[in-house]
Amino acid sequence: MKFRSLKIFSHRIGVICIIALVISFCLGCNIFLNNKSASSDKQLQTGQHKSWKQYGGSADQSKFVEFKQITKKNVNQLQVAWSCSTGDNVQYLFNPIIVGNVMYLLAKNHSLVALDATNGKEIWIHAHLEGITWKGVNYWESKDKTDRRIIIELNNTLQEIDANTGKSITDFGNNGVVDLKEGLDRDPSLFNRIQPTTPGVVYQNLIMLGSSPGENLFSGPGHVRAYDIVTGKMAWIFHTIPLPGEPGYETWPKDAYKYIGGTNTWGEISLDEKRGIVYFPTGSPTYDYYGADRIGDNLYSDCLIAIDARTGKRLWHFQTVHHDLWDYDLCAAPQLITVNHDGKKIDAVAQASKTGFLYVFNRVTGEPLWPIVEKPVPQSDIPGEKSSPTQPFPTIVPPFGRQGMTADDVSPYLMTADEQESWKKRIASAGTGMFQPLSLARETFSLPGAVGGANFGTTAANPAKGLVYVMNQDYPSIYKITKYVDPKLLNESDQIETAKVIYAQNCQGCHGANKLGGIGPAIAQVGTKLNIGNFKTLLANGKGQMPGFPHISDAEMADIYLFLGGSIAKKQRQPAAENSAMPDGPVVASGGAPGTPPYGRRSEGMRDYPQGVAAPADRYITDNGLAYPFLVKPPWSYIVAYDLNKGTIKWKAPLGQDRGVEKEGGKNTGVPNGAQRKGMIVTSTGVLFSTAKDDKLYAFDADNGKVLWSVDLPGGTEGLPAMYECNGRQYLVISVTAMSVVGRNRSPMPKSKESYIVYALPVK
Repeated sequence: MKFRSLKIFSHRIGVICIIALVISFCLGCNIFLNNKSASSDKQLQTGQHKSWKQYGGSADQSKFVEFKQITKKNVNQLQVAWSCSTGDNVQYLFNPIIVGNVMYLLAKNHSLVALDATNGKEIWIHAHLEGITWKGVNYWESKDKTDRRIIIELNNTLQEIDANTGKSITDFGNNGVVDLKEGLDRDPSLFNRIQPTTPGVVYQNLIMLGSSPGENLFSGPGHVRAYDIVTGKMAWIFHTIPLPGEPGYETWPKDAYKYIGGTNTWGEISLDEKRGIVYFPTGSPTYDYYGADRIGDNLYSDCLIAIDARTGKRLWHFQTVHHDLWDYDLCAAPQLITVNHDGKKIDAVAQASKTGFLYVFNRVTGEPLWPIVEKPVPQSDIPGEKSSPTQPFPTIVPPFGRQGMTADDVSPYLMTADEQESWKKRIASAGTGMFQPLSLARETFSLPGAVGGANFGTTAANPAKGLVYVMNQDYPSIYKITKYVDPKLLNESDQIETAKVIYAQNCQGCHGANKLGGIGPAIAQVGTKLNIGNFKTLLANGKGQMPGFPHISDAEMADIYLFLGGSIAKKQRQPAAENSAMPDGPVVASGGAPGTPPYGRRSEGMRDYPQGVAAPADRYITDNGLAYPFLVKPPWSYIVAYDLNKGTIKWKAPLGQDRGVEKEGGKNTGVPNGAQRKGMIVTSTGVLFSTAKDDKLYAFDADNGKVLWSVDLPGGTEGLPAMYECNGRQYLVISVTAMSVVGRNRSPMPKSKESYIVYALPVK
């Protein structure tokens, strides 16, 4: 009897074990299917957020750090620990990186400088890297840490610098150089600019890159690529403008891959290091505002694309705008977070957009966490154009910015009553709305506009808690599209009259009808400051946010040069590097690797459609309509905190205070263009740091948006802040190298004040 009882007992235990195994297996399968090895909070906190070795802090671009020293209680005690002058008057958007106790930054006339991160003492200087990607660099080290490299993009090339010595690594690529214009399945002579304006992302022995080919007709293609960090060989390429036979090719005209440009990742790239998945947000195809030569949905423009980092294989994608006609690029960093959703832990990715929408997907499968529905939108009336009949609209998750405007949205500040009334009449007679196509019959008022919503650097997260922070700006674009007039067809003998047409079609939107500035600087007398060679190089290749204009001929460039105050008879010199003298300090090298092409090299570029292509009979163009940042009621810029466990907005807080409006009694305004070229840092202690356009540094309570501390900076700041720890002390570094802003006025900063400023708590 005892034996039989034991046998029954054993049998029952066996059945229970089998049931337990089945349940365990099913649960495991469920987790795998829904999230593929979902990470716990503890797993997410792996140490990748305990340094600032990459642009954005870490490969996931969260701008999140797990440092404990600076808290909500003591943040108001921060003070300047040290600072270093840039030694020039160049405006840098550079995000320093810090490896161990060494900081790498850009200063001294485009030189890469290594500093002691505890006191700012210079270790080495690699001078004269004119043409370097202006937002930052990447860092890589071998497993044994004996091989340490700084990866840069310079004059359309990929290069590497020894992190220890500061000298170029000449056995990389061809004599130290990889030509980024090669390997794009298009003749390199047909485009000028291709290198990215934002650093790539490192995975194992690969560096993955986007590009910034410009936004004009016939710009280069925006294919994304990966290169071997040791050899420089291209490891893979993904065609964002598909070639024949590739998925997505059917969403374009049959020859589009020969002439369409853009569809590029010029913003931030995020990486799931554990899974080896890289997330590329892409921008619009060229030309931005008229697409008769690209009828169709245009994959993979305006997409979030998840790609296997090892192979370049597309895993999934989602297109946020079909057949973009508004320049609604995706450029903010996709935020990789873990959320509690429908009772499960889901590893997700949240993508903020220029449209003001936040799209949230399962990071592995690409399935939206909440429904995204296609809705009908207005249609274009421009000849040859065929706008998409629908566009995707997220549900549940509310937008973070204003979408559309009416006459009631006109600001009561900084305008007379007559001006306000005039604007109200214009808006009432215009086409308005987020997806309102441009029209020949009337103006189009777009809010958000071409630089509204989220932009590069303007997202951050607390990944394990499912919290995402978006820096938003409400900045309308006012469009009036017109038929393109080829200056060569004008019957004008006067060069200045020809230049006026070219200027109006290409430059006026940023620099103003009177050439005295708007979103861009004043350029009325730029011809007196540059020789004709340097001017042509700048116009052809672009610089910073300014795109290149390779379609403008040399003769037309000369006309514009005269229009902007130049004198060709006196200035026939060829392009030359500015301030070629060596900077003070421990210079170890100059000018990049031996194979570096000259700064500003250019080709003729593509001027017309390839032979045999069925091109549109006419072309239509507009400027980007950004001359009116104060048009709508404030706040103009603000931070929005999302709790994506619930799909809700947790808080909103204005970012900065416009001083002109403050004099009129307005408060909590934010600053026009206040979220452009700015950045945030989120700490594990619940502090959110942000720069702002009012020349201040702010510390917010990350839980409720209250300002805990602020400090006036000696000038304007652009680019991302960075945070790091050295020898047990926590530091915050800010680049104060931009034009200062007071009310509506922009003024250059005195050379002596251009610097990197480092804050820390007092030493006790």
